[in-house]
Amino acid sequence: MSGQQSPLDGIHRDLGAKMVPFGGWDMPLSYPDSGTITEHLACRNDSVVFDVSHLGTVRVVGDDARDLLQGAFTNDLGKVEPGRAQYTHLLDPDDASVVDDIIVWWVDEARFDVMPNASNTDGVRGAIGGTDVTDERAILAVQGPAARERVATFAPDAAAVGRFRVQRTDVLGVECITAGTGYTGEDGLELAVPADHAATVWTALLEAGVLPAGLGARDTLRLEAALPLHGHELGPGITPLQAGLGWVVSWSKGEFRGRGPLLAEKEAGPTRLLRGMSVEGRRPPREGNAVRLDGRDIGAVTSGNFSPVLEHGIALAFLPVDVAEDTEVVIDVRGTELAARVVPTPFVAR
Repeated sequence: MSGQQSPLDGIHRDLGAKMVPFGGWDMPLSYPDSGTITEHLACRNDSVVFDVSHLGTVRVVGDDARDLLQGAFTNDLGKVEPGRAQYTHLLDPDDASVVDDIIVWWVDEARFDVMPNASNTDGVRGAIGGTDVTDERAILAVQGPAARERVATFAPDAAAVGRFRVQRTDVLGVECITAGTGYTGEDGLELAVPADHAATVWTALLEAGVLPAGLGARDTLRLEAALPLHGHELGPGITPLQAGLGWVVSWSKGEFRGRGPLLAEKEAGPTRLLRGMSVEGRRPPREGNAVRLDGRDIGAVTSGNFSPVLEHGIALAFLPVDVAEDTEVVIDVRGTELAARVVPTPFVAR
């Protein structure tokens, strides 16, 4: 592997983590003393920590920063204020497909830390300007119902940061930015830690009883929560309306990039929608598997896996708008047709 490396790369390797390429980075998939299913269930029942330093941080500062982001992104920063985080989209100006889905940390009046997906950092920076400060910090996502309790043993200020709040906090004597955000469907925190302090905070988390978890569990967790992954449920040719994320678009705030073509789709109505499917048996469907109804292909799986909580397969796919919930379909997994049913999401609620 020859990708970019997290400040914690050496620690992951010392723990025996299985390292994989992801978004141009070498990142841990799972750890040998636990494995993906154990890590997944620990997040649902207690707490885990993910190193998500591969996520980008583009810092936009100045008196005009808010107006710049308002004109670029779909959501309305007028709904929030400094000290809050907001989920939003950057659209392609020509067809309104989702260039990236982003969390914006509004740190203070004139500072925004924009958090794109790993492989999209350069593209987002090209659209909004700002400074790429990804290499200056590590991002540690502490997730699960006991996450705050564990963090409180050594960083009580960080543990107290509310859901979708953002603030500067003292973590073991060093200022960090803490946000009440995550990507698992559970409560939790994300800590932006200076790179040279990351190992100290990681060690403190493990000593507090937090289990290290890799990207394998992060993916199965986000799938159970039906959270979209760029390159699967979002990306070229996929708009927020097709993905069922119309709530992330503020039509009342005025112009934003991609508004025209997205409005045209809204008025015409999307021809397909992202839907969840529950699959009989433990065999997991996979990306690209055909979804069939009455012998004809009606879509393809965008994400599929075994659900550790439900103990059967689950999947997401874009299906025609007239395919209703409870419709019985089949998914073709390498020539074997698995019985499935269209169901509401999330598959597993917090």
